[in-house]
Amino acid sequence: MPDASSHILVVDDHRDIRDLVGRYLAKNGFRVTTAESAAAARKAIKTAAIDLVVLDVMMPGEDGLSLCRSLRENEDVPVILLTAMAEDTDRVIGLEIGADDYVTKPFNPRELLARVRAVLRRTTTLPRSREAIEATRIAFAGLQLDVDRRELVGQDGVATPLSTAEYQLLVALLKRPRIVLSREQLLDLTSGRQMQLFDRSIDNQVSRLRKKVELDPKNPLIIRTVWGDGYMLAADVEEVA
Repeated sequence: MPDASSHILVVDDHRDIRDLVGRYLAKNGFRVTTAESAAAARKAIKTAAIDLVVLDVMMPGEDGLSLCRSLRENEDVPVILLTAMAEDTDRVIGLEIGADDYVTKPFNPRELLARVRAVLRRTTTLPRSREAIEATRIAFAGLQLDVDRRELVGQDGVATPLSTAEYQLLVALLKRPRIVLSREQLLDLTSGRQMQLFDRSIDNQVSRLRKKVELDPKNPLIIRTVWGDGYMLAADVEEVA
């Protein structure tokens, strides 16, 4: 069960929504910081330990989807999107880039509170990760991940492009080397809440990633299966300047 004093960042350019959500979450025991823009949100995340972000999609300047994508790539903080009822595309894109959940406007604050608690229950069980990735390249098992280009570079210097799903999965593993991650945890770290019971999508993603990482994908040595538990990156990880 997550600590009720978890720190929530509410990001919305509409003051009335910011204040409404902030007051309601604070009334229910959470610490709350509000931000009116993506820039203000980035500053808050740098200066405070944020446990979850409630993020409006439609904002002037940098929108919520762009900020969500950046948070997924560089931070471990979970995100709940606030989307307009008619904007199905925004919800789909948000989940694809790693949002953990979404609530459509207009919304009942009690529903948002329930989703905040549910996401915190899932994400607080995740093993602690390394610090946010700062380097442009990450070395492991004789390979390097080019973060900017989203390419896997072999010892021969040949670069292999990664899909968004492959990149997100590899980053999740690189941030927690030699730690077993369950399928559910990997789904939370990559695909957000779009998970069905007995969903095998993580197995398929691991299989595709192994074809680009392993010398022999059928006998993997780097991304190992831990039967009954999940998957583990069996390699040391080092950031390259």
